Amino acid sequence: MIGSTDIIISICYILLIVTIGLWSGMRRKQGVNGASGQYFLAGKTLRWPMIGLALFATNISCLHLVSLAQSGYDSGLLNGNFEWMAAFTLVLLALFFVPFYIRSGVSTLPDFLERRYNRACRDWLAFVSILSAIIIHIAFSFLAGGIVLETLFGIDMYTSIVVIAALTGLYTIIGGLRAVVVTESIQSVVLITGAVIITVAAWHKMGGWGPMTMVLQQENTLHKLSMIRPAGDSSGMSWLAVFLGYPVLGIWYWCADQTIVQRVLGARDEDHARAGALFCGFIKILPVFIFVLPGLFAYTLARSGKLDITGMSAGDTKGIYTLMITQLLPGGLVGVLVAALLSGLMSQIAGALNSIATLASFDLYKRFRPETSDERLVTVGRWTAAIALLLSIALLPLLNRYQSLFEGINDIIAHIAPPITCVFLLGIFWGRASAKAAQLTLWAGSLLGAVVYAVNKLYPDNPLGKIPFMMMAFYLFVVCVMMQVVLSLVFPVKHDSRSETLYWRSLREPLTGKGWKGLGNYKFLSVLLLLVMGILYWIFR
Repeated sequence: MIGSTDIIISICYILLIVTIGLWSGMRRKQGVNGASGQYFLAGKTLRWPMIGLALFATNISCLHLVSLAQSGYDSGLLNGNFEWMAAFTLVLLALFFVPFYIRSGVSTLPDFLERRYNRACRDWLAFVSILSAIIIHIAFSFLAGGIVLETLFGIDMYTSIVVIAALTGLYTIIGGLRAVVVTESIQSVVLITGAVIITVAAWHKMGGWGPMTMVLQQENTLHKLSMIRPAGDSSGMSWLAVFLGYPVLGIWYWCADQTIVQRVLGARDEDHARAGALFCGFIKILPVFIFVLPGLFAYTLARSGKLDITGMSAGDTKGIYTLMITQLLPGGLVGVLVAALLSGLMSQIAGALNSIATLASFDLYKRFRPETSDERLVTVGRWTAAIALLLSIALLPLLNRYQSLFEGINDIIAHIAPPITCVFLLGIFWGRASAKAAQLTLWAGSLLGAVVYAVNKLYPDNPLGKIPFMMMAFYLFVVCVMMQVVLSLVFPVKHDSRSETLYWRSLREPLTGKGWKGLGNYKFLSVLLLLVMGILYWIFR
């Protein structure tokens, strides 16, 4: 339980964010596409710093703060791979995907898929994107936030979730993407600040890096400092699983998921979109040190008797972040950390709601009523967002069965992502990828993923159930690629004037654009980011 000062800080922060969100959403600038363009894409006026911060905030939620600390406690820095590998997929987004998204002027990624393939592909991606946003971006975030708030404030989990849902939904549903991006930019700063505070507190309590490594050596657990584990590692996250499986998850998440990429679609031009994505790639270096590392510090603090974990259930380490907040921080700073947790929770939910509204309006409703006015599209989007909130809350009891929330969310993604990653990659890199083949691959690949997921949950002792989810994602992806290649040969491609311009003739072609001069050039930033990531992986190998 926390003190009254911290409660006041937390309440004031929530009210401030809601006020800023409502103000920025109502204060819309002139831009493209009328009322719907303003609401869903912020009038395509977003600059690179705001895009990068918004991408980070939409990705990092309360779930990440809680579950990455849990993973740091349980397995060390290993799950930091999900953060650092994101930098590589953000380079792919900036170099290969952004040009098509911006030049084609699409409002949604299903819209892009229709232009490259056909209408059936658009419909299926819109449906899967809405479903995944409800489950992955909203419901899991609610669950993590509810657990933390219940532990800190003693408030019933569902009560706190309903209140946060109502307040976040208020400014998101009214204000649209501009309200989301402005508040996300603020929340990114608050979230990072809070995470740095808990990291410094844990570092100080432990006495620094040396004492931590000494404890790990005494416990014979120095492998917790390694990001790259040998093949066959008991964690299921060997270097092979990471480098084969993560790209399948990461390309879907960072390059083909509407909730994430919508910030890029709102960019004022291609250079801002590319720079924003790469800026986010640099920010993604931080989570290993400020989200995962505190959990590892908590492990060594507990082993050395400096952190009391007697209140934590045996085998259930979900509450480790809450214990760190209450035991390592003085009054006042606890309120700042709660504000950081709320930042992560509200920003991801806000981003997902706006994307759901966009998909439902542009990709579903407008299909059946093409003459719908902009104002009507906005209304439909708002009602859809409200319904999505209710559905996500209804899913909470089911998702709460996962012992590790972070593994739970990635387990689901591993079965959703393969067919989508496949059709996007082949679509932009292989001109012979046909519409009929993509359509059948999406349908059959999604069905296969759902069946495998259901069988593994109902009969966990079957041979497939013993395959780590990262490798399962890779195997499903390989099946989807083989399927689409064969089907493209059976049903040859028939390009039209639009699809003919939406694939690269060579890997060098996307690098022909000059971009900005100087340090902001996308080529320089891409090389620099790849170099930095290579050095980091060498250090923590």
